[in-house]
Amino acid sequence: MPPSLDPTATVSLVTGANRGIGREVCRQLAALGHTVLLTGRSIEPTEWAAEELTRETGREVRPLRLDVTDEGSVAAAVGQVAHLYGRLDVLVNNAGIAYDTWQRAVTADLAVVREAAETNLYGPWRMAIAFAPLLRASAHPRLVNVSSEAGSLASMGGGTPAYSASKAGLNALTRMLADEMRDDGVLVNAVCPGWVATDMGGPGGRPVEEGAVSVVHAATLPDDGPTGGFFRDGRPLPW
Repeated sequence: MPPSLDPTATVSLVTGANRGIGREVCRQLAALGHTVLLTGRSIEPTEWAAEELTRETGREVRPLRLDVTDEGSVAAAVGQVAHLYGRLDVLVNNAGIAYDTWQRAVTADLAVVREAAETNLYGPWRMAIAFAPLLRASAHPRLVNVSSEAGSLASMGGGTPAYSASKAGLNALTRMLADEMRDDGVLVNAVCPGWVATDMGGPGGRPVEEGAVSVVHAATLPDDGPTGGFFRDGRPLPW
């Protein structure tokens, strides 16, 4: 079956999507009929993943090189999306690094913390700024920040300082963007997919399909759905 070229299809972009949760989110969105932009820092694995999902779903899954830490890369991606579609309906900020279980806050290597913040916080922030005009051009725009309960102040303890602090910052960004983009109709939410058995999460977690469902739920909310929330499996989490 050839990929769909339906110009009315929802256009969704997922960062960090050549494996793990991001790849599964792409698969589920494509299966729902979305035109999916599967992005990654390295073009070859990104192309392989997009080709596999296109064959599997019969929908258009387009590979796009994108490094969320690189201003030029982000600007180039914006230009390509604008040229191809003139809008972006769903932005899923999934790219994340540095689950630093070996660190403690009181002895942390701040270089690791800075690197985590560059991808986990400034990356989604950079994406939101750059893609805001294309989201505003959509009739039903959604912005989903893939966060973690590790960033919840309500339950935060010691350990994983780079990851936890960067995700707490991402949660704060979610609240600010939701308020500032409310009048544009953009629903902005943070999602914790739970502990998922991926390369970063390690073995023993829930299947990646289950974790991705939480993200897809937020990406496909109805127009009267929530904004400025923090969810797992469609249920609110404490900030």
